[in-house]
Amino acid sequence: MAMKIPLSPPSERDIIIALTPERLIRLIEAHSPLANGEYLHWDQLRHRTPPEGLSLEEWWIAIKMARVGQSHRLPLLDKAGNPFSLAVPEPVQIHLHHIDRDAAGEIRAPAELNTPEHRDRYLLHSLVEEAITSSQLEGAATTRQVAKAMLREGRKPRDRSERMIFNNYTAMQAIRRMKADPIRPDRILELHRILTEGTLDDPADAGRLRRTDDVKVVDHQDGKVLHQPPTFGELPARLERLCAFANADENAAPFVHPVLRAILLHFMIGYDHPFVDGNGRTARALFYWALARSGYWLMEFLSISHFLRLAPAQYVRAYLHTETDGNDTTYFVLHQLDIIRKAIAALHEYLARTAKEQRSTERLLAGSPALRGKLNHRQVALLTHALKHPGETYRIDAHQRAHGVVYQTARADLLGLADLGLLVADRPGRALLFTAPNELQARIAHLAG
Repeated sequence: MAMKIPLSPPSERDIIIALTPERLIRLIEAHSPLANGEYLHWDQLRHRTPPEGLSLEEWWIAIKMARVGQSHRLPLLDKAGNPFSLAVPEPVQIHLHHIDRDAAGEIRAPAELNTPEHRDRYLLHSLVEEAITSSQLEGAATTRQVAKAMLREGRKPRDRSERMIFNNYTAMQAIRRMKADPIRPDRILELHRILTEGTLDDPADAGRLRRTDDVKVVDHQDGKVLHQPPTFGELPARLERLCAFANADENAAPFVHPVLRAILLHFMIGYDHPFVDGNGRTARALFYWALARSGYWLMEFLSISHFLRLAPAQYVRAYLHTETDGNDTTYFVLHQLDIIRKAIAALHEYLARTAKEQRSTERLLAGSPALRGKLNHRQVALLTHALKHPGETYRIDAHQRAHGVVYQTARADLLGLADLGLLVADRPGRALLFTAPNELQARIAHLAG
């Protein structure tokens, strides 16, 4: 279905002029920035029933006046030079409370992430997941199984889709190394170069700002222009302004919570569309970088792109709501906060499920006198995966990357499992491959006697 541009709100000035002073005072005193607990755009509100005694227009004015009292002007400008604004109503505060508790503090850190070996394994899973889904959002078309195999095995990409995914994975690793660095225009350009290398029609466009105004955001269904970004001549100055905002300390006015600051960086890259392609990937990578700099360590393990891909229309609509309601970024912020909360919940579910599967494998292996105490946590993790994926092949270098060990340690792990008959070793050409036998559970049971 084609995306509809939201209906802009009615003229606030015209509505206010028609009100008596007494009526206006009553509206100011009686209402909140929310409509039944939600931060609604006029295009949504107009389908709701207003409180008794109010017209829809009066209800909207009451809400807007309440929002003005909570809004701050941001040092970020639209293409006409007007500032964007941000309100922090209760839903935003509630989201931030949960994210601060679950993504920055050590107190509620999942037990599975408390040891370096487990952190490395789960981080690899997360980097792979974000690399795949972020690229798929922008048109990469390859199966998840093929993409995961490419990244885990470290083989070279075979086509443009695989290259997008490989680049995204490389960029996420680069962000881990850059997380203590200030955000500067040249570093954003380098991040874009990593993300788009080998995927653009003109290779020279990788890592440089666009040089024309041909770039537009269009609806893929009917080709309708949804957003015309600022002219290319303004992009260097706009990027400098964005970096100044990114690096401002907590004493800068207005105070912007670090999570909100990261979301606004994401928003502005999408709004400015400074590159011929790869703007979405760059925006999401910058979001991760900003949060990593602010100490939100758990964000390294999250994939926001997975949830954006589930409902891409909501993502676009959050931008359109901001543009059609006086540059109020609260709409986009609320959408992204909800995405982050979902990603945190998904991580905890994944960790719980994986821990349960690993405990099940450990109990199975503990029943074997021949295996008890002989397998390390890396081998148990591999067997846990192999029990769910009969016929899966494993390479030494992929096992090495997954667990952050040296090659010889990874080789010893796999050869040890092969010696026990729990993997089948094969040498096609030079590469030594190990295959999970279809009857792996039966082999473990046999060792248990």
